[in-house]
Amino acid sequence: MCGFRLVQIVGRSCIIQNVRAYQKMSCDTINPHVVKLQYAVRGPIVLRALELEKEISQGSKKRFDKIIRCNIGDCHASGQRPISFIREVLCATTNTQIMDTNLVQDDAKLRARRFLDSCGGSVGVYSQSTGVEVVREDVAQYIEQRDQLSANPQNIFLSNGASEAVKSILQLISTGEDGSRRSGVMVPIPQYPLYSATNAEYNAYQIDYYLDESNGWDLSIEQLEEALNKCKDKCIPRALVVINPGNPTGQLLSKDTITSVLKFAYKHNLVVLADEVYQHNIYAPDTGFTSFKRALHDIRGRISTELQLASFMSCSKGYMGECGLRGGYCELVNFPEDVQQQLYKSLSARLCSSLLGQSQKWWTLERHTTQMKFIKIK
Repeated sequence: MCGFRLVQIVGRSCIIQNVRAYQKMSCDTINPHVVKLQYAVRGPIVLRALELEKEISQGSKKRFDKIIRCNIGDCHASGQRPISFIREVLCATTNTQIMDTNLVQDDAKLRARRFLDSCGGSVGVYSQSTGVEVVREDVAQYIEQRDQLSANPQNIFLSNGASEAVKSILQLISTGEDGSRRSGVMVPIPQYPLYSATNAEYNAYQIDYYLDESNGWDLSIEQLEEALNKCKDKCIPRALVVINPGNPTGQLLSKDTITSVLKFAYKHNLVVLADEVYQHNIYAPDTGFTSFKRALHDIRGRISTELQLASFMSCSKGYMGECGLRGGYCELVNFPEDVQQQLYKSLSARLCSSLLGQSQKWWTLERHTTQMKFIKIK
């Protein structure tokens, strides 16, 4: 123990005390899994870009006059202007006095009032840990419209962007152990770095499976089997992550491929995490999005009622691009009630997701079909 001796003279007595030096927190003493965590989207290259931006703003001469950020899907940072109607709803929910004026449209006022009536009259309150009930009901309605299948709001929870929901599910399936007892998570390569970062943080073993670049970044079952067989003595495989449409690869999986992936997961007792946040960003002619939920429902047999699926969506992408509002959701399929209760207990420790993000999801999803037709025409 490092330290020094303090000598204190009181009257004619000499008191000698051992004083321990304060041990500051360091990278040697904090959680080693946090140290191991790497998030390339905001890594050293991005930090250098911030330095360059600061230097340019201070008058430093470069061979370029601005930094274009392509490291992350932040539409507004890249110049996309926010949809004014979304901003009007946001204004009305944050400053209710505006609803007594003509500064915002009547439609925006109606949407703001509906949301506020369901959450206590202010976006400054805490909602239920799973999110405002009317928002979850509208998300369920959107899913029903998209898939032509029923959706239960009780199986949906809202989050600060899809990323937080993904982390909640990965935390739920973690074994919490080390070595070969760690949970294994299958992740596509190339991938969105959220998954590698979260696996490191939760001490999960990442099972990389590689997309086929020569075949439009398609996913092959042979590659999944090969990747899984290589790691069975290193972890306990628990989950399969699929990103569709792909990020950063941009491919769109066919329904046949999705069906094969679901059968693979069922065969190996894996929970499927379907990252579907780019489902509105499909512009190629004669193409369409098929959700994992829709494909699972169409498979005959026990798999459709047994395979566990968590699907994710966000208002950060699509036509909104509202990254900073932090709005996302997760729908759970075939998760038993007791497991859902454990998940919701974990969510309650975080209180709730941002009500600003919650306020923007329900009506945009409600109008998805009309909005997308308008955008494609434009």
